[in-house]
Amino acid sequence: MSDPVAKTERRNPIAEALGGLGATVIGMCATVGAVAVFAVTALSHLFRPPFYGRMFARAMLEIGYLSLPVVALTAVFTGMVLALQSYTGFARFSAEGAIATVVVLSVTRELGPVLAGLMVAGRAGAAMAAELGTMRVTDQIDALGTLSTDPMKYLVAPRLLAGTLALPLLVVVADILGVMGGFIVATLKLGFNPATYLHNTLAFMQIGDVISGLVKAAVFGFLIALMGCFQGYRSRGGAEGVGAATTAAVVSASILILAFDYGLTEMFFSR
Repeated sequence: MSDPVAKTERRNPIAEALGGLGATVIGMCATVGAVAVFAVTALSHLFRPPFYGRMFARAMLEIGYLSLPVVALTAVFTGMVLALQSYTGFARFSAEGAIATVVVLSVTRELGPVLAGLMVAGRAGAAMAAELGTMRVTDQIDALGTLSTDPMKYLVAPRLLAGTLALPLLVVVADILGVMGGFIVATLKLGFNPATYLHNTLAFMQIGDVISGLVKAAVFGFLIALMGCFQGYRSRGGAEGVGAATTAAVVSASILILAFDYGLTEMFFSR
């Protein structure tokens, strides 16, 4: 008769750790594959009629217009803080004149699209996941199929297109307000000449910097809508499942924004 205690003592902790690691890796690969299939399926519906313009307009309103206040406030205060921090550091090397250049390059290249993306992920991404998750657990998505309406075409595809188009528009506003915030602090608090500050800003700002930020914003907007729709569409388990899907949508979108930001920066600015 075998002894269960002896069996427990013979368990190999290294094998168990490797097994757990392998299961985690397999699960991650399965999730990546599921997201890829979900994205390709949704994108394919954009090129096939019908196109639900009303759902697209609603998504543009929710992602773009309703996110404008939080993005605008974030951009203004980011530009103001950036000007103050730059002055504190550059004053040690008598390089205060470079503040305008640092502010405009940092906002247009990096801080504008990234911070706007993170704010929209926390607001619109969570809202999409919660809405689609609620529709899933209440069987409304299944009901669309009985009405001969493809849920991917009706619910997901318009949101992906709206996210891709709305975030660059928000970033344009964020760039303007971020530079304006730096201008306000530099001229009213730090004593810079307004004309000189504006001249330095325009002299060192290049169209490529703005375009790179807008390309980042389009990618980030797509990722936010994709993760919000993916997590909500696959939600299970009632109210608890909807909450978990909302959290997963925000976390995964934020991580993807930061990861893709590095890749896009490497593509645009590496030499």
